[in-house]
Amino acid sequence: ACALLLFVRCCGNGPGRRRRRKMSLRRLLLRYYPPGIILEYVKGGKSKSRAIDLLDLRPDTDATALIEEIQKTEPLITALYKDHLIHLVQRLQEKLEEKEVHKFYLFKVLRAHILPLTNVAFNKSGSRFITGSYDRTCKVWDTASGEQLRTLEGHQNVVYTIAFNNPYGDKIATGSFDKTCKLWSAETGQCYHTFRGHSAEIVCLSFNPQSTLVATGSMDATAKLWDIEKGEEIATLRGHSAEIVVLSFNTTGDRILTGSFDYTVAVWDVGTGRKLHTLIGHRGEVSSAQFNWNCSLIVTGSVDKTCMLWDALTGTYVATLTGHSDEVLHVCFDFAGRRVATASADGSARVYDAETKKCIAKLEGHSNEISKVCFNPKGNHILTASSDKTARLWDAATGHCLQVLEGHTDEIFSCAFNYKGDTIITGSKDNTCRIWH
Repeated sequence: ACALLLFVRCCGNGPGRRRRRKMSLRRLLLRYYPPGIILEYVKGGKSKSRAIDLLDLRPDTDATALIEEIQKTEPLITALYKDHLIHLVQRLQEKLEEKEVHKFYLFKVLRAHILPLTNVAFNKSGSRFITGSYDRTCKVWDTASGEQLRTLEGHQNVVYTIAFNNPYGDKIATGSFDKTCKLWSAETGQCYHTFRGHSAEIVCLSFNPQSTLVATGSMDATAKLWDIEKGEEIATLRGHSAEIVVLSFNTTGDRILTGSFDYTVAVWDVGTGRKLHTLIGHRGEVSSAQFNWNCSLIVTGSVDKTCMLWDALTGTYVATLTGHSDEVLHVCFDFAGRRVATASADGSARVYDAETKKCIAKLEGHSNEISKVCFNPKGNHILTASSDKTARLWDAATGHCLQVLEGHTDEIFSCAFNYKGDTIITGSKDNTCRIWH
């Protein structure tokens, strides 16, 4: 999460002081992944925040020149804070230079569910994670100890999709084959709301970044937006002709995409529920879709063996990323949105440069299909989960396999890094979840 570095007070006399009363900087926060500085300020008596994204920051970037350039367009960054900001940028550069040499070791095997797992997910800090199961429950775990904290009970069928409301992490959403979504307190396990309205199984869900809405996608070919506080439906997103199997908000929360078995992806305005674009081009069911960090691109993966890039603003086709010989089962951007990773049923994963559209690494070594791929927050490592019963850690730049995580006795369907990138969880059809440090 953002690390609080310093508080800054706005003071002074004369006209400058009067201006700062209208918009005064309260504090600066450091964001490591992707590199950036968050400005928290007061305007018109209301607390606000905005981010300065430093996606192109490198260890050899001239920090002083960078801050001077930012000052030209950012009125909150005055000469008073220049030295502080240079120090913050240097902290980010130090983080970029840190070398990771340790290997992961098995910390704990968790066998708490009586029926197979469906999904695993971390909170933002990685201090907690959750598991969903065919046993109709979701369990909350402490990552450091591997201890079960609580069981979320109440669904009448499989708990298939789960999520924390990151970055806050105080709420959990569960989507079930019983056609409902439930909202829970992550701390107490209390069920706040049960969202009813879908006519078929809920198979995907997501919180918006502001944690005011939860979106659900269903086999009934619709997605719904729900108000977290009121427990009410805000909108139903209609237009797909087949099941919705993936949905994702952009980083600002004003757009959401839905991917469907009707071979298309739709982009929607969150505020109005209106469809803005339909991304048509795949010749098979859509398996995965995601916005990049700055909301300029969308990546989609399909069982037609391809991955496609689209302009997020206009919905126009940009490029097709080819190379796989079987279905593309999962796709993702790195945290900075500069590279795309793909996982395929052909047993390989690939890394593409989102700007040049070139394949820059082939991750080969699994003996069966790869169902999940993800970058670590720093972006230098990639994790893959496979039906060959292993997960693998790869060098994102070279495609070299750094480590094989072995021990599961059946297909691994899910894997995730925590925010620091020093803990991994893997979920398997062997009915266990493993924590790796």
